[in-house]
Amino acid sequence: MLPFLRPDLAQTAGYVPNPGHGPTPSQHWDALDANESPFDLPPAVKEHLAIVYQQQIHTNRYPDGSHQHLKKELLAYVQESRRYRHPHIPSQSANFGLEHLSLGNGSDELIRSLLIATCLPTQGSVLVADPTFSMYKILAESLGIPVVSVGRDATFAVDCQAAQAAIDRPPAGQPPIRILFMVHPNSPTGNGLSDAEIDWLLSLPEEILVVIDEAYFEFSQNTLLEVVLERSNWVITRTFSKAFRLAAHRVGYAVGHPELIAVLEKLRLPYNLPTFAQAAAIAALENRALILQSIPDLIAQREHLAQQIQTLPGVQLYPSVGNFLFLRLNPEIYPDLTTNPSQVYHTLLDRLREQGTLIRYTGGGLRITIGDAAMNERTSDRLKTVLSSCILRQSMPH
Repeated sequence: MLPFLRPDLAQTAGYVPNPGHGPTPSQHWDALDANESPFDLPPAVKEHLAIVYQQQIHTNRYPDGSHQHLKKELLAYVQESRRYRHPHIPSQSANFGLEHLSLGNGSDELIRSLLIATCLPTQGSVLVADPTFSMYKILAESLGIPVVSVGRDATFAVDCQAAQAAIDRPPAGQPPIRILFMVHPNSPTGNGLSDAEIDWLLSLPEEILVVIDEAYFEFSQNTLLEVVLERSNWVITRTFSKAFRLAAHRVGYAVGHPELIAVLEKLRLPYNLPTFAQAAAIAALENRALILQSIPDLIAQREHLAQQIQTLPGVQLYPSVGNFLFLRLNPEIYPDLTTNPSQVYHTLLDRLREQGTLIRYTGGGLRITIGDAAMNERTSDRLKTVLSSCILRQSMPH
Protein backbone atom coordinates (compact mmCIF):
# COMPACT_ATOMS: atom_id res chain seq x y z
CA MET A 1 0.00 0.00 0.00
CA LEU A 2 1.13 3.54 -0.69
CA PRO A 3 2.08 5.21 2.62
CA PHE A 4 -0.72 7.80 2.48
CA LEU A 5 -3.49 5.19 1.97
CA ARG A 6 -5.52 3.58 4.74
CA PRO A 7 -3.93 0.17 5.33
CA ASP A 8 -7.29 -1.52 5.92
CA LEU A 9 -8.23 -0.91 2.29
CA ALA A 10 -5.70 -3.56 1.25
CA GLN A 11 -8.11 -6.16 2.65
CA THR A 12 -11.27 -4.57 1.25
CA ALA A 13 -12.73 -6.44 -1.69
CA GLY A 14 -14.20 -4.30 -4.43
CA TYR A 15 -17.41 -5.01 -6.26
CA VAL A 16 -16.91 -7.04 -9.44
CA PRO A 17 -19.08 -5.19 -11.96
CA ASN A 18 -20.68 -6.57 -15.07
CA PRO A 19 -18.06 -5.94 -17.77
CA GLY A 20 -20.65 -5.10 -20.38
CA HIS A 21 -21.14 -7.01 -23.57
CA GLY A 22 -20.62 -4.46 -26.29
CA PRO A 23 -23.10 -2.14 -27.98
CA THR A 24 -25.30 -5.00 -29.22
CA PRO A 25 -25.17 -7.71 -26.53
CA SER A 26 -28.27 -9.51 -27.77
CA GLN A 27 -26.39 -10.46 -30.95
CA HIS A 28 -23.68 -12.23 -28.96
CA TRP A 29 -24.90 -13.25 -25.51
CA ASP A 30 -27.93 -14.17 -23.50
CA ALA A 31 -26.89 -11.77 -20.75
CA LEU A 32 -28.65 -13.17 -17.69
CA ASP A 33 -26.01 -12.26 -15.12
CA ALA A 34 -26.99 -8.79 -13.85
CA ASN A 35 -30.74 -8.91 -13.05
CA GLU A 36 -31.41 -6.43 -15.84
CA SER A 37 -34.61 -6.41 -17.83
CA PRO A 38 -34.22 -8.37 -21.07
CA PHE A 39 -36.14 -5.59 -22.82
CA ASP A 40 -34.92 -2.20 -24.00
CA LEU A 41 -37.20 0.80 -23.69
CA PRO A 42 -40.10 0.77 -26.17
CA PRO A 43 -39.05 2.40 -29.47
CA ALA A 44 -41.51 5.28 -29.07
CA VAL A 45 -40.00 6.18 -25.69
CA LYS A 46 -36.47 6.06 -27.07
CA GLU A 47 -37.48 8.22 -30.01
CA HIS A 48 -38.98 10.74 -27.60
CA LEU A 49 -35.76 10.77 -25.58
CA ALA A 50 -33.71 11.34 -28.72
CA ILE A 51 -35.77 14.44 -29.45
CA VAL A 52 -35.41 15.59 -25.83
CA TYR A 53 -31.64 15.25 -26.06
CA GLN A 54 -31.45 17.05 -29.38
CA GLN A 55 -33.90 19.88 -28.76
CA GLN A 56 -34.22 20.42 -25.01
CA ILE A 57 -30.98 19.45 -23.28
CA HIS A 58 -28.16 21.97 -23.24
CA THR A 59 -25.00 20.03 -22.49
CA ASN A 60 -23.18 23.16 -21.31
CA ARG A 61 -25.66 23.54 -18.44
CA TYR A 62 -25.73 21.64 -15.16
CA PRO A 63 -28.65 19.29 -14.44
CA ASP A 64 -31.59 20.23 -12.26
CA GLY A 65 -29.91 19.74 -8.91
CA SER A 66 -33.22 19.69 -7.03
CA HIS A 67 -34.80 16.95 -9.21
CA GLN A 68 -38.14 18.72 -8.83
CA HIS A 69 -39.76 17.55 -12.08
CA LEU A 70 -38.64 13.97 -11.57
CA LYS A 71 -39.75 13.97 -7.93
CA LYS A 72 -43.26 15.08 -8.88
CA GLU A 73 -43.60 12.24 -11.38
CA LEU A 74 -42.06 9.79 -8.94
CA LEU A 75 -44.39 10.79 -6.11
CA ALA A 76 -47.42 9.74 -8.15
CA TYR A 77 -45.85 6.33 -8.76
CA VAL A 78 -44.92 5.86 -5.10
CA GLN A 79 -48.52 6.56 -4.14
CA GLU A 80 -49.76 4.07 -6.74
CA SER A 81 -47.40 1.36 -5.52
CA ARG A 82 -49.02 1.40 -2.08
CA ARG A 83 -51.75 -0.86 -3.44
CA TYR A 84 -49.21 -3.70 -3.24
CA ARG A 85 -49.01 -3.36 0.53
CA HIS A 86 -47.76 -6.43 2.37
CA PRO A 87 -50.84 -8.07 3.97
CA HIS A 88 -49.05 -8.13 7.32
CA ILE A 89 -48.80 -4.32 7.35
CA PRO A 90 -51.83 -2.11 8.03
CA SER A 91 -52.55 0.72 5.61
CA GLN A 92 -51.97 4.32 6.70
CA SER A 93 -54.28 7.28 6.14
CA ALA A 94 -51.44 9.74 5.56
CA ASN A 95 -49.92 10.34 2.12
CA PHE A 96 -46.37 10.78 0.94
CA GLY A 97 -45.05 14.15 -0.18
CA LEU A 98 -41.97 15.37 -2.03
CA GLU A 99 -40.28 15.73 1.35
CA HIS A 100 -40.29 11.93 1.64
CA LEU A 101 -38.17 11.44 -1.52
CA SER A 102 -34.47 11.55 -2.30
CA LEU A 103 -32.84 10.52 -5.60
CA GLY A 104 -29.45 8.95 -6.05
CA ASN A 105 -27.02 7.93 -8.76
CA GLY A 106 -28.30 4.40 -8.48
CA SER A 107 -29.28 2.94 -5.12
CA ASP A 108 -25.57 2.63 -4.33
CA GLU A 109 -25.22 6.37 -3.73
CA LEU A 110 -28.18 6.28 -1.35
CA ILE A 111 -26.73 3.29 0.52
CA ARG A 112 -23.43 5.11 0.91
CA SER A 113 -25.14 8.25 2.18
CA LEU A 114 -27.18 6.25 4.68
CA LEU A 115 -23.98 4.68 6.00
CA ILE A 116 -22.32 8.07 6.35
CA ALA A 117 -25.39 9.49 8.08
CA THR A 118 -25.64 6.73 10.68
CA CYS A 119 -22.18 5.30 11.36
CA LEU A 120 -19.49 7.97 10.87
CA PRO A 121 -17.29 8.85 12.64
CA THR A 122 -17.11 5.61 14.69
CA GLN A 123 -20.76 6.03 15.67
CA GLY A 124 -22.06 2.66 14.58
CA SER A 125 -21.76 -0.71 12.91
CA VAL A 126 -23.72 -2.34 10.08
CA LEU A 127 -25.75 -5.54 10.27
CA VAL A 128 -26.35 -7.73 7.20
CA ALA A 129 -27.62 -11.27 6.69
CA ASP A 130 -25.58 -13.33 4.23
CA PRO A 131 -25.97 -14.15 1.46
CA THR A 132 -27.26 -10.79 0.28
CA PHE A 133 -26.36 -7.85 -1.95
CA SER A 134 -22.59 -7.44 -1.56
CA MET A 135 -22.48 -3.65 -1.85
CA TYR A 136 -23.67 -3.11 1.73
CA LYS A 137 -20.52 -4.68 3.07
CA ILE A 138 -18.24 -3.27 0.39
CA LEU A 139 -19.43 0.31 0.86
CA ALA A 140 -19.29 0.03 4.65
CA GLU A 141 -15.75 -1.33 4.64
CA SER A 142 -14.63 1.32 2.16
CA LEU A 143 -15.74 3.90 4.77
CA GLY A 144 -14.03 2.06 7.61
CA ILE A 145 -17.35 0.99 9.16
CA PRO A 146 -17.48 -2.41 10.94
CA VAL A 147 -19.85 -4.98 9.47
CA VAL A 148 -21.55 -7.73 11.48
CA SER A 149 -22.87 -10.63 9.40
CA VAL A 150 -25.43 -13.18 10.51
CA GLY A 151 -26.66 -16.26 8.73
CA ARG A 152 -29.87 -17.48 7.13
CA ASP A 153 -31.69 -20.79 7.48
CA ALA A 154 -32.36 -23.40 4.81
CA THR A 155 -35.10 -21.22 3.29
CA PHE A 156 -32.80 -18.16 3.46
CA ALA A 157 -34.89 -16.52 6.18
CA VAL A 158 -32.77 -14.35 8.46
CA ASP A 159 -31.53 -15.89 11.70
CA CYS A 160 -33.34 -13.30 13.79
CA GLN A 161 -32.04 -14.73 17.08
CA ALA A 162 -28.45 -14.32 15.94
CA ALA A 163 -29.24 -10.85 14.61
CA GLN A 164 -30.82 -9.81 17.90
CA ALA A 165 -27.84 -11.18 19.81
CA ALA A 166 -25.49 -9.12 17.63
CA ILE A 167 -27.55 -6.02 18.41
CA ASP A 168 -27.69 -6.77 22.15
CA ARG A 169 -24.02 -7.70 22.42
CA PRO A 170 -21.87 -6.06 19.71
CA PRO A 171 -18.45 -7.61 19.11
CA ALA A 172 -15.83 -6.38 21.55
CA GLY A 173 -14.40 -3.01 20.60
CA GLN A 174 -17.07 -2.28 17.97
CA PRO A 175 -19.67 0.48 18.17
CA PRO A 176 -23.36 -0.55 18.41
CA ILE A 177 -25.44 -1.54 15.41
CA ARG A 178 -26.89 1.65 13.92
CA ILE A 179 -28.15 0.42 10.54
CA LEU A 180 -29.23 -2.86 8.99
CA PHE A 181 -30.04 -3.76 5.41
CA MET A 182 -32.71 -6.19 4.23
CA VAL A 183 -33.51 -6.82 0.58
CA HIS A 184 -37.17 -7.60 -0.09
CA PRO A 185 -36.99 -9.88 -2.06
CA ASN A 186 -33.43 -10.83 -1.23
CA SER A 187 -30.70 -10.97 -3.85
CA PRO A 188 -29.35 -13.45 -4.83
CA THR A 189 -31.78 -15.90 -3.20
CA GLY A 190 -35.13 -14.45 -4.33
CA ASN A 191 -37.13 -14.89 -1.11
CA GLY A 192 -39.29 -12.13 0.32
CA LEU A 193 -39.35 -11.21 4.00
CA SER A 194 -41.63 -13.45 6.06
CA ASP A 195 -44.15 -12.27 8.65
CA ALA A 196 -41.77 -13.39 11.41
CA GLU A 197 -38.88 -11.42 9.94
CA ILE A 198 -41.08 -8.34 9.54
CA ASP A 199 -42.28 -8.63 13.14
CA TRP A 200 -38.68 -8.75 14.31
CA LEU A 201 -37.74 -5.72 12.23
CA LEU A 202 -40.72 -3.82 13.63
CA SER A 203 -39.54 -4.62 17.15
CA LEU A 204 -36.20 -2.86 16.69
CA PRO A 205 -35.66 0.38 18.64
CA GLU A 206 -35.77 3.76 16.93
CA GLU A 207 -32.01 4.28 17.25
CA ILE A 208 -31.46 1.56 14.60
CA LEU A 209 -32.21 2.50 10.99
CA VAL A 210 -33.95 -0.29 9.07
CA VAL A 211 -33.24 -0.10 5.33
CA ILE A 212 -35.59 -2.17 3.15
CA ASP A 213 -34.11 -2.50 -0.33
CA GLU A 214 -37.01 -3.02 -2.74
CA ALA A 215 -34.99 -3.13 -5.95
CA TYR A 216 -37.21 -5.98 -7.18
CA PHE A 217 -40.51 -4.69 -5.83
CA GLU A 218 -42.24 -4.64 -9.21
CA PHE A 219 -41.66 -8.39 -9.59
CA SER A 220 -42.64 -9.41 -6.06
CA GLN A 221 -45.57 -6.93 -6.09
CA ASN A 222 -45.17 -6.64 -2.35
CA THR A 223 -44.01 -3.54 -0.50
CA LEU A 224 -43.39 -2.44 3.09
CA LEU A 225 -43.81 1.20 2.10
CA GLU A 226 -46.63 1.84 4.58
CA VAL A 227 -44.28 1.37 7.53
CA VAL A 228 -42.33 4.47 6.51
CA LEU A 229 -45.39 6.63 7.27
CA GLU A 230 -45.46 5.55 10.90
CA ARG A 231 -41.83 4.84 11.76
CA SER A 232 -39.05 7.38 11.43
CA ASN A 233 -36.35 4.66 11.54
CA TRP A 234 -37.50 2.87 8.37
CA VAL A 235 -36.49 3.79 4.83
CA ILE A 236 -37.26 2.13 1.49
CA THR A 237 -34.78 2.17 -1.39
CA ARG A 238 -35.73 1.34 -4.98
CA THR A 239 -34.22 1.58 -8.43
CA PHE A 240 -35.14 2.29 -12.05
CA SER A 241 -32.54 -0.27 -13.20
CA LYS A 242 -34.75 -3.36 -13.15
CA ALA A 243 -38.46 -3.20 -14.04
CA PHE A 244 -38.18 0.28 -15.59
CA ARG A 245 -35.35 -0.88 -17.92
CA LEU A 246 -33.01 2.04 -17.13
CA ALA A 247 -29.89 0.22 -15.92
CA ALA A 248 -27.79 2.34 -18.28
CA HIS A 249 -28.94 5.54 -16.58
CA ARG A 250 -28.31 4.72 -12.88
CA VAL A 251 -31.31 6.25 -11.11
CA GLY A 252 -32.31 5.15 -7.61
CA TYR A 253 -34.58 6.64 -4.99
CA ALA A 254 -35.29 6.51 -1.27
CA VAL A 255 -38.61 6.97 0.52
CA GLY A 256 -38.21 7.92 4.16
CA HIS A 257 -39.02 10.24 7.03
CA PRO A 258 -38.58 13.90 6.02
CA GLU A 259 -35.82 14.49 8.58
CA LEU A 260 -33.83 11.55 7.25
CA ILE A 261 -34.47 12.64 3.65
CA ALA A 262 -33.22 16.14 4.51
CA VAL A 263 -29.93 14.62 5.67
CA LEU A 264 -29.62 12.51 2.51
CA GLU A 265 -30.13 15.69 0.49
CA LYS A 266 -27.23 17.27 2.36
CA LEU A 267 -24.94 14.31 1.77
CA ARG A 268 -25.55 13.62 -1.90
CA LEU A 269 -23.15 15.09 -4.39
CA PRO A 270 -24.32 18.22 -6.23
CA TYR A 271 -25.89 17.54 -9.62
CA ASN A 272 -25.68 13.81 -8.91
CA LEU A 273 -28.17 12.85 -11.63
CA PRO A 274 -27.23 13.81 -15.21
CA THR A 275 -29.88 15.69 -17.15
CA PHE A 276 -30.41 12.84 -19.58
CA ALA A 277 -30.78 10.32 -16.74
CA GLN A 278 -33.50 12.50 -15.24
CA ALA A 279 -35.20 12.81 -18.63
CA ALA A 280 -35.11 9.03 -19.06
CA ALA A 281 -36.63 8.43 -15.63
CA ILE A 282 -39.36 11.01 -16.27
CA ALA A 283 -40.17 9.41 -19.63
CA ALA A 284 -40.25 5.96 -18.03
CA LEU A 285 -42.66 7.15 -15.35
CA GLU A 286 -44.87 8.91 -17.89
CA ASN A 287 -45.00 5.67 -19.90
CA ARG A 288 -45.06 3.28 -16.95
CA ALA A 289 -48.23 1.49 -18.06
CA LEU A 290 -46.49 0.56 -21.31
CA ILE A 291 -43.12 -0.30 -19.76
CA LEU A 292 -44.43 -2.29 -16.80
CA GLN A 293 -46.82 -4.36 -18.89
CA SER A 294 -43.90 -6.78 -19.41
CA ILE A 295 -43.96 -7.73 -15.70
CA PRO A 296 -46.70 -10.42 -15.86
CA ASP A 297 -44.89 -12.10 -18.75
CA LEU A 298 -41.57 -12.08 -16.90
CA ILE A 299 -43.24 -13.58 -13.83
CA ALA A 300 -44.76 -16.31 -16.01
CA GLN A 301 -41.35 -16.88 -17.64
CA ARG A 302 -39.79 -17.15 -14.18
CA GLU A 303 -42.19 -19.93 -13.22
CA HIS A 304 -41.73 -21.72 -16.56
CA LEU A 305 -37.94 -21.63 -16.33
CA ALA A 306 -38.12 -22.81 -12.72
CA GLN A 307 -40.16 -25.85 -13.78
CA GLN A 308 -37.56 -26.72 -16.41
CA ILE A 309 -34.58 -26.29 -14.08
CA GLN A 310 -36.20 -28.40 -11.37
CA THR A 311 -35.96 -31.42 -13.66
CA LEU A 312 -32.18 -31.12 -14.02
CA PRO A 313 -30.00 -33.61 -12.11
CA GLY A 314 -28.54 -32.60 -8.77
CA VAL A 315 -30.02 -29.11 -8.72
CA GLN A 316 -31.53 -27.45 -5.64
CA LEU A 317 -33.70 -24.60 -6.91
CA TYR A 318 -35.12 -22.10 -4.44
CA PRO A 319 -38.46 -20.25 -4.67
CA SER A 320 -38.10 -16.71 -6.01
CA VAL A 321 -40.33 -13.66 -6.23
CA GLY A 322 -37.69 -11.58 -8.01
CA ASN A 323 -36.74 -11.42 -11.69
CA PHE A 324 -34.14 -14.14 -11.16
CA LEU A 325 -33.71 -17.69 -9.90
CA PHE A 326 -31.13 -19.05 -7.46
CA LEU A 327 -29.83 -22.60 -7.41
CA ARG A 328 -27.13 -24.70 -5.83
CA LEU A 329 -25.72 -28.06 -6.91
CA ASN A 330 -25.93 -31.21 -4.80
CA PRO A 331 -22.45 -32.38 -3.64
CA GLU A 332 -23.66 -36.01 -3.76
CA ILE A 333 -24.10 -35.63 -7.51
CA TYR A 334 -21.16 -33.27 -8.01
CA PRO A 335 -18.55 -34.56 -5.50
CA ASP A 336 -15.91 -32.01 -6.55
CA LEU A 337 -18.05 -29.39 -4.79
CA THR A 338 -16.85 -30.66 -1.41
CA THR A 339 -13.23 -29.81 -2.18
CA ASN A 340 -13.39 -26.84 -4.54
CA PRO A 341 -16.91 -25.46 -5.04
CA SER A 342 -15.75 -22.21 -6.61
CA GLN A 343 -13.84 -24.06 -9.32
CA VAL A 344 -16.84 -26.28 -10.12
CA TYR A 345 -19.19 -23.33 -10.46
CA HIS A 346 -16.76 -21.25 -12.48
CA THR A 347 -16.09 -24.17 -14.81
CA LEU A 348 -19.82 -24.41 -15.34
CA LEU A 349 -20.01 -20.66 -15.99
CA ASP A 350 -17.20 -20.89 -18.53
CA ARG A 351 -18.93 -23.68 -20.41
CA LEU A 352 -22.20 -21.79 -20.49
CA ARG A 353 -20.37 -18.71 -21.71
CA GLU A 354 -18.83 -20.71 -24.55
CA GLN A 355 -22.38 -21.52 -25.64
CA GLY A 356 -23.54 -17.91 -25.32
CA THR A 357 -25.23 -17.75 -21.90
CA LEU A 358 -24.01 -15.52 -19.07
CA ILE A 359 -25.16 -16.15 -15.49
CA ARG A 360 -23.61 -15.20 -12.14
CA TYR A 361 -21.91 -17.16 -9.34
CA THR A 362 -22.78 -15.48 -6.05
CA GLY A 363 -23.91 -16.42 -2.56
CA GLY A 364 -22.50 -19.93 -2.95
CA GLY A 365 -24.71 -20.72 -5.93
CA LEU A 366 -25.87 -19.63 -9.36
CA ARG A 367 -28.20 -16.71 -10.02
CA ILE A 368 -30.02 -16.67 -13.35
CA THR A 369 -31.80 -13.53 -14.48
CA ILE A 370 -35.11 -14.12 -16.23
CA GLY A 371 -34.84 -13.30 -19.92
CA ASP A 372 -37.36 -13.44 -22.71
CA ALA A 373 -38.86 -16.78 -23.76
CA ALA A 374 -36.14 -17.58 -26.30
CA MET A 375 -33.29 -16.71 -23.89
CA ASN A 376 -34.81 -18.84 -21.17
CA GLU A 377 -35.29 -21.80 -23.48
CA ARG A 378 -31.68 -21.64 -24.63
CA THR A 379 -30.47 -21.27 -21.06
CA SER A 380 -32.43 -24.31 -19.91
CA ASP A 381 -31.10 -26.42 -22.79
CA ARG A 382 -27.50 -25.27 -22.32
CA LEU A 383 -27.62 -25.77 -18.57
CA LYS A 384 -28.91 -29.30 -19.08
CA THR A 385 -26.08 -30.06 -21.51
CA VAL A 386 -23.38 -28.59 -19.29
CA LEU A 387 -24.61 -30.29 -16.11
CA SER A 388 -24.82 -33.64 -17.90
CA SER A 389 -21.23 -33.30 -19.08
CA CYS A 390 -20.13 -32.43 -15.54
CA ILE A 391 -21.77 -35.60 -14.16
CA LEU A 392 -20.14 -37.74 -16.84
CA ARG A 393 -16.74 -36.16 -16.20
CA GLN A 394 -16.95 -36.66 -12.45
CA SER A 395 -18.09 -40.27 -12.81
CA MET A 396 -14.94 -41.14 -14.76
CA PRO A 397 -11.85 -42.36 -12.86
CA HIS A 398 -9.51 -39.55 -11.85
